[in-house]
Parts: sequence; C-alpha cells; structure tokens
Amino acid sequence: MNRPIIKFLADFGPLLIFFTIYFINENDLKAAIPPFIIATLIALVVVYLLEKRIPMVPLMSGIIITLFGGLTLYFDNKIFFYMKPTIINILFAAILFFGKYFTQKPLLKIFFQSAIELKDEGWKKLNDRWIIFFIFVAILNEIVWRIYCPEKEYIWVNFKVWGLLPISFLFAASQISLINKYKLKQ
Repeated sequence: MNRPIIKFLADFGPLLIFFTIYFINENDLKAAIPPFIIATLIALVVVYLLEKRIPMVPLMSGIIITLFGGLTLYFDNKIFFYMKPTIINILFAAILFFGKYFTQKPLLKIFFQSAIELKDEGWKKLNDRWIIFFIFVAILNEIVWRIYCPEKEYIWVNFKVWGLLPISFLFAASQISLINKYKLKQ
C-alpha cells in the first residue's frame, strides 16, 4: 500500500470501525468503544512509523478517545463518550486562543507552517476562524447529544460520523480562499 492510503486509513479507520461495530451490534455503544480505542491506538502507532512523530491533533484525540472511552466503560456511563467531541473541540479552541492571547502567536502557524506558508495576518485570521469553528462544533455536539441521547443515541452517532465530518471538511475547504489570499509568494 502506498503512504497516502495508509495515512488515510490511520486517520479514518478507527471511526469506520466504531461506526460499523456500533450498528452491527444493534446500536451498542459499549460494544463499539473497545475496538475504537484499540484501532485509535494502532492508528497512532502507524502514524508514528510513517512519520517518526505523532502530530499534536491525532495524539490529543487519541488520548481523549482512550480516556473518555475508558471512563464510559469503567463507570458504565455513556455521557462521558457523548461529551468527548465537545471536550476535544473546546480543548482545541482553548489551545488556539491561548496561543493568540498569551504567546501573541497564532499556534496554527506553529502546527502547520511546514505545510502552508502564509503572511502573519493570514495566520491570525485562520487561527481566529478555527477557534470560532471549534466552539461552534462543540456547541452543536452538546445540542445533538442532549436532545437525542440516550433514547435515540443512533441519531447522535450518525451525526458524529455523517454530520461532524462533512461539516469539518466543508469548513476546511471554505478556508482555501483565505489561504490563497495570504499565501507567501515563492
């Protein structure tokens, strides 16, 4: 297999495993969590073997998935898992906010400067937009799980996979014009 396919599988394979096991086991969240945690940890190892490092976002996501999945199983309380996307997104927003206001540097620049070269103004605007996006997605997750869980948990699971993922891709794609506007000329 070539590297991009392996990277794609490492990024989205655990979510696909979670979703598949959840529905095969008739909407059993507790049956889907252990394979999700294991697949996430394997994906982190694969990313490390490919890149000789683990990027911050997958590492933090892996830690939170393992922690909140474990808490859900240990305490037999699904609320921990329902809140996981909220906590991940608030954490990302807080990190970007901290970078902006306490270090006076947009942390997105530090995380992605090897992939994208932008003027400082572009990094600041992109950083602000991602802060707002992460807060929006956290609020959206809270609304959906509090309305539908636990009675209609499958709606939240579908929203998590078929709602949050496309929303994130669409938001990222909508940033291309800003990136192009502030891209450093080479």
